[in-house]
Amino acid sequence: MPIGVGVIGAGVVGGGVIQTLLTHRHVIKTRSGVDLALAHVAELDPARLAELGLTGVTVSNDAARLIQDPNVQIVCELIGGLEPARTFILDALKAGKHVVTANKMLLAHHAPELCKAAIDNRAGLHYEASVAGGIPIIRSIREGLAADRIKAIFGILNGTCNYILSRMTEDGHEFEQALSQATALGFAETPPDLDIAGHDTAHKCQILTSLCFTTEVDYDALYVEGITKITHADVAYAHDMGYAIKLLAIIQDREDGIEARVHPTLVPHWHQLAAVRNEFNAVYVESDVADATLYYGRGAGRFPTASAVLADAIDAARGMGAAPAPPFVYAKRRPVLDIGAVVSRYYLRLTTLDKPGVLGKVCTILGNYGVSIASFIQQEVRGDKPVPVVLMTHETRECDLRKALVEIDQLDFIREPTHVIRVLQE
Repeated sequence: MPIGVGVIGAGVVGGGVIQTLLTHRHVIKTRSGVDLALAHVAELDPARLAELGLTGVTVSNDAARLIQDPNVQIVCELIGGLEPARTFILDALKAGKHVVTANKMLLAHHAPELCKAAIDNRAGLHYEASVAGGIPIIRSIREGLAADRIKAIFGILNGTCNYILSRMTEDGHEFEQALSQATALGFAETPPDLDIAGHDTAHKCQILTSLCFTTEVDYDALYVEGITKITHADVAYAHDMGYAIKLLAIIQDREDGIEARVHPTLVPHWHQLAAVRNEFNAVYVESDVADATLYYGRGAGRFPTASAVLADAIDAARGMGAAPAPPFVYAKRRPVLDIGAVVSRYYLRLTTLDKPGVLGKVCTILGNYGVSIASFIQQEVRGDKPVPVVLMTHETRECDLRKALVEIDQLDFIREPTHVIRVLQE
């Protein structure tokens, strides 16, 4: 007996789901034993529907009609954003329909509400496609590592940012030039703010944190910093010191809470994450039983994301008639630690006048707050132009470093605020 699938939104991802379901229905049935049939598509743009050339499928511009359609057992919400996506998912769950979504923003802000609705109505809420596109990281954590205590996750979760940083590293581009190239190739949204400011990665970070540590996580508690301040000079200095710069989601289990943060990070060249190039994503997981595991692939795009959506639809179909597993388990309340509590090594780039005693004064102030220098680079500059000075610290608490930088940035020979990049600490 076919199981009817309804797709809300026929855009990039929704169109990929529709195309794949129509062309791979036999493959899905043969490999999984589940016969998924496209039953209804709801889309406001008639041009998108015309492009798909659907026959034998109910087509409408009304998501509410799709949700109430008796031929639809699984609803795929693929429009993104907070509203009306939230309302559509809640209505589908209340109607007892299983829901598949790729909506990381909605989950990051409203997961507890959606989770309660799923449990109350004995309906499934599946969200594999919300994190890292075609990489099955949600299923790996929920099932493959179900017996493990997760200790840490380090994730490259935004292909746009990774592509930009790759071009800055390999082609010598500055940020704006690399962003323009990413936009021209379709890797960057217009506008690209959610990507380059780090919030797209942070939404995924929040989801993984809740999943791994069975706790509600307030999105606003995460520290989020994007890549807009990274220069080619930073990339070059980092490379010379043996590092690549990556935008990472960092999640770590600490005795007094959880670290959950997103920011540019210096990753040692020997680490697997340093080799992840262009628009690819990777998630590095440390757990107490399986030890270190790495998940790599295309983290976004029409068909990689469609693959994840349909995997969830298959999972939902297999569970028809049984009480589905809750999408999230909130077993305890654990705090997200303030960024000031982080202990790390730090890359500092100062822009200063080339005067005698500069380095001595800077190091004295750092020393007053317990921050010691591991190495430094200062290029010789002729004339009276500001000169970059790069320092690498030993491990120190971020709150102590920040206090020192307040004093350093007020010195009369400092011409710009000190640029700080954290170093990956495992």
